[in-house]
Amino acid sequence: MTFHNMPNVQPQFIVIGAIKAATTWIQKQLQTHPGIFMPDVEPHYFSSEYHRGPTYYEGLFRLAPAGVVLGEKSADYLAHPLAAERIARAYPDVKLLVQLRNPVDRAYSDYKMLYRRGTVREGPEHYLKARNSSQPRLLAGGRYAEHLSRWMKLFPAANMLTFLFEDVRQRPQETLDLVCRHIGVQPQEIRAQARRENDSTEQFLPLSVRKALAPLKGAFAPLRGQRWFEATRGLMTRQVSYPPMSLALRAEIERYYADDIDKLEELLGRDLGQWRHRNLSSNAA
Repeated sequence: MTFHNMPNVQPQFIVIGAIKAATTWIQKQLQTHPGIFMPDVEPHYFSSEYHRGPTYYEGLFRLAPAGVVLGEKSADYLAHPLAAERIARAYPDVKLLVQLRNPVDRAYSDYKMLYRRGTVREGPEHYLKARNSSQPRLLAGGRYAEHLSRWMKLFPAANMLTFLFEDVRQRPQETLDLVCRHIGVQPQEIRAQARRENDSTEQFLPLSVRKALAPLKGAFAPLRGQRWFEATRGLMTRQVSYPPMSLALRAEIERYYADDIDKLEELLGRDLGQWRHRNLSSNAA
């Protein structure tokens, strides 16, 4: 296996996922900390962008002030088959942040993200079956024990902090304090709570409009937050109507994850009974 040379930058921590488990929330909180620098974009360097080489990765940190703690968030790292080995080779002492969410909710939330992007157009039963799915990541991303076992073989337990989506929901300040202490910065009060990040209840432009305006996304970025721009955008946005997940499909997916959840409880030493048999029609974000 070929590895790139270790980049000159030295991130002290990496948020590795999972996708749709509130990783953007923790990123936004950490970006408000005066002692931390994180690039706004997800680098995906150790997953899908590894071919771009260390220059690409280094460039993402070029605006970091001297003396701050460097970090990044790429939510696809956790499930990527090569990311753990690549990071261990480059940064064996890096601190890792792992956020996990009820895997059924995570899968449906991931489906909804792909649905509003236009990547998938059929109902969830078309993609959330254990066999023959055209989007295998939707289920594979929630096999946390399988993925974490790979990381635990390469990094010491003291370098990994694992917490749940429910921790963020129920104890946000306590969770943020744990994260700050883990990466070696002074805890601070929660900020930027105006809205949930990447929430499926958010208002979006129609898909056809989003696609047409995609080439201009960079030009519009400086206008975000300005009252007139947001007011104009608000006239055209609407909440996306997602195909629901049936109780029968939810029960089937719960059975699919049952063994992995058992193994995850052993790995984490934590009761995950709240993830079992919710028996609800999920419309989670």
